Amino acid sequence: MRKLFYPKLAANNIKKNYKTYIPYIITCVITIAMYYIMQSLAKNNGIGSLVGDASIQYMMKLGCRVIAIFAVIFLFYTNSFLMKRRKKEFGVFNILGMEKKHLSRVMFYETLYIAAGSMAAGVFFGIILDKVMYLVIMKLMGSQVPLGFYIAWEAMLITAKLFGIIFLLLFIYSLFQIRLSKPIELIKGGNVGEKEPKAKWLIALLGLICLAIGYFIAVTTKNPVAAILLFFVAVILVIVGTYLLFTAGSIVLLKLLRTNKKYYYKANHFVSISGMIYRMKQNAVGLASICILSTMVLVMVSSTSSMMIGLDSIMTARFPYDMALYYTYDSEKSYQEGMVESGKITQNIDQWLTEKGTPATASAGYTYLAFAALQQQDFFSTDLQQIDSGLEGVSNLFVVSLDEYNRVTGADKSLSSNEIMVIGNRKAYDYDQLKVFDKSYDIKERPDEFLGNGFIAANAVKSYFIVVDSEETIVELYQLQKEAYGDNASGINYCYGFDLNADDDTQIQIVHDLYQQLAESGDNVQIESRANMHVGMMSLYGGLFFMGIFLGVLFVMATVLIIYYKQITEGYEDKQRFEIMQKVGMSHEEVKRSIRSQILTVFFLPLLMAGIHIIFAFPIIREILKVLNLTDVKLYIMCTVGCFAIFSAMYVLIYALTAKAYYRIVKR
Repeated sequence: MRKLFYPKLAANNIKKNYKTYIPYIITCVITIAMYYIMQSLAKNNGIGSLVGDASIQYMMKLGCRVIAIFAVIFLFYTNSFLMKRRKKEFGVFNILGMEKKHLSRVMFYETLYIAAGSMAAGVFFGIILDKVMYLVIMKLMGSQVPLGFYIAWEAMLITAKLFGIIFLLLFIYSLFQIRLSKPIELIKGGNVGEKEPKAKWLIALLGLICLAIGYFIAVTTKNPVAAILLFFVAVILVIVGTYLLFTAGSIVLLKLLRTNKKYYYKANHFVSISGMIYRMKQNAVGLASICILSTMVLVMVSSTSSMMIGLDSIMTARFPYDMALYYTYDSEKSYQEGMVESGKITQNIDQWLTEKGTPATASAGYTYLAFAALQQQDFFSTDLQQIDSGLEGVSNLFVVSLDEYNRVTGADKSLSSNEIMVIGNRKAYDYDQLKVFDKSYDIKERPDEFLGNGFIAANAVKSYFIVVDSEETIVELYQLQKEAYGDNASGINYCYGFDLNADDDTQIQIVHDLYQQLAESGDNVQIESRANMHVGMMSLYGGLFFMGIFLGVLFVMATVLIIYYKQITEGYEDKQRFEIMQKVGMSHEEVKRSIRSQILTVFFLPLLMAGIHIIFAFPIIREILKVLNLTDVKLYIMCTVGCFAIFSAMYVLIYALTAKAYYRIVKR
């Protein structure tokens, strides 16, 4: 044979099978472009120079790993559809005299063409879109966009290596399938029917158990810190449960529908149910994959978009004042001595700000005691061993005196020695009493809100603000928690927050100068500024939003391709069946109704199941978002409902388009 025979034959094969190859090639191009963009952003010096660059670049590196894992799994999955369609063609070549080594050469050139073309196009579009993505992420973080064109040569090399290895593995896997198959098996490979699968109740039950445990973890986890740790456990259980339930449960569902004679013995239902029940074993994996990808898209986009939209409210809750100072009293000093010293620090700061020409426009200062305890209904335990093993119920107690509360809020409340007021920052306190150490306090009032405190807002676990009758009670509680915790005991703290009539740059400079002023005076005071942290928060939330949208697009593309290949593959498998049906009198309209019945019976199950996953995932995601200071539950619900509505519309549109392609294949 001539040397160019195999390259030409490979090119003609790709051209002839363009309906199956073009979507696959487009997927490869998009995946390569996205991986290159993510690698380029991770190594971009412009991002590396930003405030909060460590968190951004960490997310970009994490995104690279996610896309790499996704590329391996998904390209192998889609390649299996291609191989199923091509087996008959390879079988014919084998019978006509081409040995398997010749088929291997054809497959080598086909893989080479696709790999070279995909990588060239992917990197090309990646370079073009890289600047756009860079502009987007800089805009999200509120940073200035530098001019110039940037090509990440290192990212290009890493991309070429990764996808070169992936395409090599795909070639070896395809070669392995051809080598082990007989010619007759290759000819029938695309049309091999399956025996009617049995209804595997045990596997279906195991899938339900996995889902139930995953849902239980998601619904019952109330501590934000525990939610982060348990979230991935719940995700794995739900993924396993989804695959098992679709594999076994879908067969059970179809068989139950078949037993319903009124439903089953109709032309459109009979054809669709009987066809799906025989190939549901291979269908189930695709349907479960669509469900998992849909859930990922909805979770990522809804949570990151709600954080980005709610950034202003998050900043207000986290930083109630433009600046806040936190001072801890020396444990050797008395409460009154600490009060006097904190008053002097506040006076000095006010004087210094006035001299700088930026006096505080609004301010509030108060003394408080803060310590952790394990909540057991209305009792708060300070046993260290119980706290270490009971992360789920850990709470922070912030205690202030009634005089401080009335002074700062302008209220005129009164309390007896055994009465307190309680305000929960994340969860309301639902009991009539509060017991800590050997004391019991009656709840007289539950105010709606309390003094702003950024440190409290930043704390991941729930906190309770407790107003007691006097300073003596605070001192007493301080001594009791010191006895309980020893070296781990908390001190009595002073918080002073104030606003400034100055722009962000001026405030950042004031913080810098104030740090130097406090260092020279020897005062051990912590300072936090809204202006300083705004860039960091924008970097974190903007980076998360970018990642959510970026990976969401990737997973939507995967969902579209899986749906497309399922419809096309099943269209060719059903073509002969529908031809027979039409020969015995089935009209084109009845064929359409049968296709519509097939879609409505099974193919919308992934969307329905994804919606159920989102509902059960809501509680644990809400707790995780609390760690990021997003406590606006209504905003998250609105974003989730909006994302689900948009995704559902896309889902319906995709199925409508692929159903038309399916119909064109099966009609005579």
